[in-house]
Amino acid sequence: MTYGITFHMNVDKVTISIDSNLLKKLDRLVKSHVFTSRSKAIQEAVAEKVERIDQNRLARECAKLDVREEQALADLGLAAEVTEWQPY
Repeated sequence: MTYGITFHMNVDKVTISIDSNLLKKLDRLVKSHVFTSRSKAIQEAVAEKVERIDQNRLARECAKLDVREEQALADLGLAAEVTEWQPY
């Protein structure tokens, strides 16, 4: 099961420490073919977490925007472009 995450052939090996109970659960997932390997499972988990952090960062930045100011800018842009629109 992948979450829209693409892995590239450039990979680096790392050593991690992991709780033994979590490792047992991971091994059960690999054994039941949810993941093809421990490495694949960990890659997907890390990629998913990083993607979630990036999305949260975007949401925090968007929350800083002034909705009225952004709407005024959008309206201004649309008003300038409306003369360029082709009639239907």
